[in-house]
Amino acid sequence: MNVSVDFEKTVRPMKPLHGVNNAPMRLNEPQREFQEAGIPFVRTHDTAGVYGGAHFVDIPNLFPNFDADENEPASYDFALTDAYLKPLVEAGAEPFYRLGITIENYHKIRAYHIAPPKDFAKWARVCEHVILHYNEGWANGFHWNIRYWEIWNEPENPPMWSGTREQYFQLYATAATYLRSRFPDIRVGGYAGCGFYAIDNPDATPFYKSFVTWFEEFCAFVREKKLPLDFFSWHLYTTSPERIITHADYVRGVLDKNGLQQTESIFDEWNFVQPNHDWNAMKEMPGATFVASAFCLMQAGSVDKAMYYDALPTRCYCGLFYFPVVTVTPCYYAFQFFNGLYRLENEVASASDEQGVYCCAATDGTRKAILLVNNSSEAKQVFLKLNGASEQEFTLHTLDSSRKFPYDEAVPKVGGIWLSPISVCLLDNDAHSSAASRKDQGHAGLEDNQE
Repeated sequence: MNVSVDFEKTVRPMKPLHGVNNAPMRLNEPQREFQEAGIPFVRTHDTAGVYGGAHFVDIPNLFPNFDADENEPASYDFALTDAYLKPLVEAGAEPFYRLGITIENYHKIRAYHIAPPKDFAKWARVCEHVILHYNEGWANGFHWNIRYWEIWNEPENPPMWSGTREQYFQLYATAATYLRSRFPDIRVGGYAGCGFYAIDNPDATPFYKSFVTWFEEFCAFVREKKLPLDFFSWHLYTTSPERIITHADYVRGVLDKNGLQQTESIFDEWNFVQPNHDWNAMKEMPGATFVASAFCLMQAGSVDKAMYYDALPTRCYCGLFYFPVVTVTPCYYAFQFFNGLYRLENEVASASDEQGVYCCAATDGTRKAILLVNNSSEAKQVFLKLNGASEQEFTLHTLDSSRKFPYDEAVPKVGGIWLSPISVCLLDNDAHSSAASRKDQGHAGLEDNQE
């Protein structure tokens, strides 16, 4: 099989697709693995465990008494959220801030925060002061220039929102309009939709079909009311990287049909979730190859940004870290491999002629890199057809089932490159990117308390 790469043909900028939700709970401690993988965004949803750990991120945690004066700094509790976010910012990751609440999976026993706010205008003013704290230094805050502010999460999902569709639409209209008037340079959006499983599943239940209705009516509402919608965020859990593109194309099509061509499509919850819920698989090579395949497809597709769910080691959806000794997984290295392309800024033309083998390539004019993924159960012999580079200028970094970390090889002079079954390879000409120098990173246990 052949993979062709033309380093002299730039096709688009590399996209920040290797964002994540959450992080290890290291308050005021370095997030070294995030820095080394170049994680561009960290979404703050379901942060610190159930109910937002009671003191993190969520509006009811930051502003615990809704009857208090929203203009008074003493009404807010930013302490632990500050300590959580600061190391992420220092690691180079930008918070993608979800304004709302953590999922309440036990809402049928008792619901705490999933009801619509009793005063939408005041809720918007509380959010205003959260932004003031993190972007303008209010209440002993910061000047972090956090750009993305997401209004709620999955309101079509009962554990997240007990109100009606119309009530959420009104909350969005009130908050988005007010926040845009106060902060013209931020990006406001929502609503982190559950996903559109019904568009390619004829047997979808009415509940799943309702997600489509929510989205299409929301876009019509935004269009008719001329509301700001800088981004629409949405979710999908699957084992098929191609399905991500099917859903992304649907999202882009509905946005465009409603005159929202400038609205970003942000895929901010996704993961390799099997029907049998084998949580370990997402940490190992099946998860790593799925992630790397998805990166290649999304880079060429209509997704603008993506954030994987999840990077909190105690969570079953966490594919990047083992637990209880918090060490990085093969899936983590797939993120690091993609960052090897992302930091070069410019995607170049590439193509694979084999189903199940994916590729993506990038250059900054001097450094060059190629990501190869074999997401099939058979070994593949790959012959590279390069323009603007020779095979011998590259080092081959391989991630496969033979070990838990990448290892370096010379590119064969003849016979092509053999890709092991379920494997990921990065070829680059960067002398400082040795996989051997990375293999022990993040393998020290944490001493802080992981809930």
